[in-house]
Amino acid sequence: MTALPASAVRFIDAARELGVEVEAREFPEGTRTAEDAAKAIGVEVGQIVKSLIFLANGEPIVCFVSGANRLDNSRLAEATGGGTITRADADTVREATGYAIGGVPPFAHVRRLTTYCDPDLLQYTTVWAAAGAPHTVFPISPQKLVEITQATVTDLKEAA
Repeated sequence: MTALPASAVRFIDAARELGVEVEAREFPEGTRTAEDAAKAIGVEVGQIVKSLIFLANGEPIVCFVSGANRLDNSRLAEATGGGTITRADADTVREATGYAIGGVPPFAHVRRLTTYCDPDLLQYTTVWAAAGAPHTVFPISPQKLVEITQATVTDLKEAA
């Protein structure tokens, strides 16, 4: 077995400090997109947590979106109380979370971020999220994820 990437080890250690034991699994074939992750793990794409970083009026926030959904900026703006919503660039993501795009875990960031969660994730017993590196993921109950992050559960998905 190969050692996990340093960023995944850092996430696991930070999660442990928060009282959360993480069982990270590495998938060399890739888990960068929700579709890739679902295929590699062998689960529905809806069980994949996309941890997306946005700026709400210039402040970084994190949104958990089911891999089956696309985020609707206007719904996110409404959830945050109005104002401007923009997608964070790679530098902003790394600065706000400590991780690179493609491996951003849902918690244990360098600073606490306001968090929103797609209710579609709550229909599953287990969801899978990035564990700090592009090929590393971990399972967690969505209810535990909401509890740990103090996420606001709100409909963020783009209408079909």
